[in-house]
Amino acid sequence: MRRELLDALDRISHGDFNVNLTAGGRGPMPDVIESVNQMAKQLGDLEQQRQDFISSVSHEIQSPLTSISGFAALLQDNDLPPDKRQHYLDVIQAEAERVSSLGDNLLRLSALEEGATLVKRRYRLDEQLRGVILGLEPQWSAKKQQVELDAANVIIDADEDMLRQAWTNLVHNAIKYTPPGGTIRVHLSAAVDGKGSTCQVSDTGIGIDGVDLPHIFERFYRADKSRAGGGNGLGLPLARKIIELHGGVVSVTSQLGVGSVLTVRLPA
Repeated sequence: MRRELLDALDRISHGDFNVNLTAGGRGPMPDVIESVNQMAKQLGDLEQQRQDFISSVSHEIQSPLTSISGFAALLQDNDLPPDKRQHYLDVIQAEAERVSSLGDNLLRLSALEEGATLVKRRYRLDEQLRGVILGLEPQWSAKKQQVELDAANVIIDADEDMLRQAWTNLVHNAIKYTPPGGTIRVHLSAAVDGKGSTCQVSDTGIGIDGVDLPHIFERFYRADKSRAGGGNGLGLPLARKIIELHGGVVSVTSQLGVGSVLTVRLPA
């Protein structure tokens, strides 16, 4: 058993995590073997997550780069009509911005997971939400959507820049998955006991299937990829991470064809 244990550790050190030793006998050896098996499984899971992450990033980068390359080649046609030329340029710009957004979000998530320091100050949360909605006006007005804000006066101690990013992601997500003419509502209320606040972002969008609901806060996960709208699946994970850093929680309810409600609860 000692030789088998040493061989297993050697395999693990070389990246082979398919180890499952059989415990037997008395003394400390069964506990050691169980620990080795558990370590191998955890390292194998981490390696699989790493491979999945690399695959997802590669896919998200490759897709817009393929579009950019293809439309750049089409632009070399000197006889291309001006309207088509402008359309191809618009696509290239949009895809370039998509790659840039992916990089920015990955850097933000990495920084947060490494333990970003919150720079808190006291400010009006309702005013911040109003500013986020106004900042996104070009998106919702282009789709002729109605955006309603019902916000109580709530004062919070938080990292203003971080939370602004979270609200922006949540509202932008609602706009993206709500069809033209739909409605987005943002409701902010203080807790009855004065210890915290609740913000709900609801929409009349396409909704989320129950199978997808448990996964929407995972990196790169997009429900119904055929209607993904050019996102990169990082907006909601980033928002959740920011909210959790503030001691809050975010949850979602949804119904296909009816819409979704994202609820954020923050402590005092």
